Amino acid sequence: MRTNGTVDRRGLLKMAGGSLAALGLTAAGCGGTGSGSGGDGTVTIRYAWWGSDDRARRINRTIALFEKKYPKIKVKTDFQPYLDFWKKFNTQASGGNPPDVFQNAIGFLRKYDRKNVLLDLREQVEAGHLGLDGFRAGLERFGEVDGKLLGVPVGSNSMALVIDKPVFRKAGVAPAPGWTWDDFHAACARIRDTQGRAGDSGHYGVMYLYDLYLRQHGKAFFTADGLGFTEADLTDWWTKAYAGVKSGLYSDPKKVAQIKPKSAVAAEVAASEFTWDNFTIRYTSEGKSQYGLAPIPTTDGKKTGQYLGSLMLSASRRTKHPEEVAQFINFMVHEPEVARIMGYDRGVPATTAQYEAFRPTDEVNKQIAAYEKQLIDSGALETITPHPAGADIAEAAFLRVAEDMALGKRSVAEAVDQFFTESKTALGS
Repeated sequence: MRTNGTVDRRGLLKMAGGSLAALGLTAAGCGGTGSGSGGDGTVTIRYAWWGSDDRARRINRTIALFEKKYPKIKVKTDFQPYLDFWKKFNTQASGGNPPDVFQNAIGFLRKYDRKNVLLDLREQVEAGHLGLDGFRAGLERFGEVDGKLLGVPVGSNSMALVIDKPVFRKAGVAPAPGWTWDDFHAACARIRDTQGRAGDSGHYGVMYLYDLYLRQHGKAFFTADGLGFTEADLTDWWTKAYAGVKSGLYSDPKKVAQIKPKSAVAAEVAASEFTWDNFTIRYTSEGKSQYGLAPIPTTDGKKTGQYLGSLMLSASRRTKHPEEVAQFINFMVHEPEVARIMGYDRGVPATTAQYEAFRPTDEVNKQIAAYEKQLIDSGALETITPHPAGADIAEAAFLRVAEDMALGKRSVAEAVDQFFTESKTALGS
């Protein structure tokens, strides 16, 4: 959901660069050629994903386990940074040659379903090649669109507020479940006034956070076929955000841009920022402080609007090996050893078997697990509507236009008009 950071998408993209040579992969090992079958009955499937070198190393270890268990199924691999992945995938899909199985996200389900790219995995479930039992918190339904099973989750995450714990403590701020947006802004002001640092990095371009804010008001960023909010709604959000920048509650956008790809929190430009909970480990690797997770502010002290997001595995409708692809997906979401290898790289494991197989010992991952457990136990989680076709373009426009607005390149009114113009074109509405 963006996958996928602000740790926004742009930050994630810079984190996600990779080198096949570093992994000892040759061009022949990539997904540039079609999958097929050998004379001895061996089947080859192609598997593609986006991510970093570290994710690739972990995934290749899980593939080795799979091939050991299923010696008649061989897996060709391909991975790219986020934008490069989708650029290549679009080319492959348009040419009728997408990978047999690939990493996917909710923003792309309807888009590629409408293009007849995605395989409905329901038949493989009914045939017993893919199990949907044992998933946490209803995640087995996350990849369902219009009655079709278009993706199976490999992990879960949710939006959170990452904080510099010593800065918050010195400012006398202790976020707790149920705090409001007024409480949050008062905390930002206190941090600014007592610690000489902006309270937040600037969240005006974080689409998934704005979605939660809209949900707190009975709306949503996306409906099944378009945008779920009005120009007046966005004008209010960005007007408040622009005022936050001007008052020093949020970081100077120019400073945030200058320190990228390092996060504003790790660079000590801000004391907090909204992102996906499983990105928390980034701050520990980048910064010198101690970092923690705080709750999403609310409008009424109760409703956060949160849901669990997830990376998924999807299959190509054109695959010649749907049974083997289903067995591969089944292994990747249920095999306990896969969780021990992957850890929380793609979020907290989606199935109970994998969740129990990997018990984090480091403080950051313990916090992530505890954060999601609290969300589930509290009953606060909601469901998410699969995004309409064109949602990925609308999301990219939201981030880009918000940055232009924050940097003073557009007025709030101009930014709102530009976003709606681009989004309505992308969404066909």
